[in-house]
Amino acid sequence: MIPIRDDAPRSGTPYITYFLLALNVIVFLFEVGIGPGRRADFIFQFGVIPASITHLRDGLSPETPAGALFPLLSSMFLHASWLHLIANMWALWIFGDNIEDYLGHFLYLLVYLASGLAGSLLHVLLNSASLVPSVGASGAIAGIMGAYFVLFPSARVLTIVPILFFFVWLPAWVVLGYWFVAQFLSGAATAIASTSSTQGGGVAVWAHVGGFITGILLIRLLPPRTNRFSYP
Repeated sequence: MIPIRDDAPRSGTPYITYFLLALNVIVFLFEVGIGPGRRADFIFQFGVIPASITHLRDGLSPETPAGALFPLLSSMFLHASWLHLIANMWALWIFGDNIEDYLGHFLYLLVYLASGLAGSLLHVLLNSASLVPSVGASGAIAGIMGAYFVLFPSARVLTIVPILFFFVWLPAWVVLGYWFVAQFLSGAATAIASTSSTQGGGVAVWAHVGGFITGILLIRLLPPRTNRFSYP
């Protein structure tokens, strides 16, 4: 299912969402602009490589702690392709404004970053020997989707059903719940089928799972901003 837009209203301007959208696009344009060879080096330097972090834990990494751990943050602003970027930014555009409206700018950014970090850490934990760099805002955005799942379950999301290719309005809990279950099952299937954790790539679905769960937990703990619009 591909979400197109939602009908949950907001009362303020989502400045942080706009900032994140712009920053991700600018960084990706920089990636593309430096050329394929330098871009590969850039990805390996600022993407999350699980083995670098686990070797740090085991005392085997040649990197400093800052050098090994900084990609947990920087990787959130890198993307592998135009499709990767567009898919992530589209989801952020749909769901981010309402969460920012609910929490306020600072707490919204906190949830975004914390979800991205938690997602990356779960990815590292379950792919501890991988040498493949992981990049993308997916974990952070999954956290925003998890928060939306809790706060606006009855909001309607205009969705494309790809197999039949028709548009339908669905409750947010159906769209986001389906997405989460698909990510979890995909991760479980990959874990069962995997015979080597040092090769391969693909989608870091456990980062999505970790981010989504983190968003659910944080939105239950953090207070809403005062004087906000209430969605029925």
